[in-house]
Amino acid sequence: MDKLSGKIAIVTGAGQGIGRGIAEKLAAEGATVVVTDLNEDTALDTAAGLGGGAVGLHTDVTSRESVDAMVARVRETFGRVDVLVNNAGWDKAGPFTASDPADWDRVIQINLYGVLNTCRAVLPIMAEQGSGSVVNIASDAGRVGSSGEAVYSAAKGGVIAFTKAIAREMARHQVNANAVCPGPADTALFASIGGDDPKLRAALTRAIPFRRLAQPRDLANVVAFLASGEADYITGQTVSVSGGLTMS
Repeated sequence: MDKLSGKIAIVTGAGQGIGRGIAEKLAAEGATVVVTDLNEDTALDTAAGLGGGAVGLHTDVTSRESVDAMVARVRETFGRVDVLVNNAGWDKAGPFTASDPADWDRVIQINLYGVLNTCRAVLPIMAEQGSGSVVNIASDAGRVGSSGEAVYSAAKGGVIAFTKAIAREMARHQVNANAVCPGPADTALFASIGGDDPKLRAALTRAIPFRRLAQPRDLANVVAFLASGEADYITGQTVSVSGGLTMS
């Protein structure tokens, strides 16, 4: 039996990469997936490939108005929201002492405020339902720090702490919230911050005990479990999916 049969799931930043992999896994487990992305074309393309009533919506997670409009449309169409996966993210690598404060704002707006905006819109719905699961995609950078990603690390550390706080607040409503922390993953975002450098890829691969970068499916499998009824008694947890690069 599909673990997520009948569930309505919102996945942000699901037009490509890890988000797309998560959307595909949730759909395969029976969920009706709302694919949101800043790039409407990729959102629509992902949704078209999922079937099962999936829809693609343009959403800017940094905009309260955009997020509220998306959530209102989902509720109007489906009547409920059972799963929220906050995956949308962005980074620009480089030494902190040479960084541009304008980039700080963008990193924090997308990675941290994006999570605040969607949770502010969705959590009241889940509380009213008396059920729901939130899975926030953080990062091992937020757990242990990452050279060249100081502000990103700070934002993702904020996501981890926020996840624990809402887990405590929402438990009375039978809503759980957990954070998943990818290590280096073979995605377009990773390539954009230097991951297309063969020497860097080789060095990271050697450092990972499993000797490979994460694939979107590796993260998607964990997210699908945490979004399912099998994880109803798990909340406020931070799960690293890094092939053993970091351990806790």
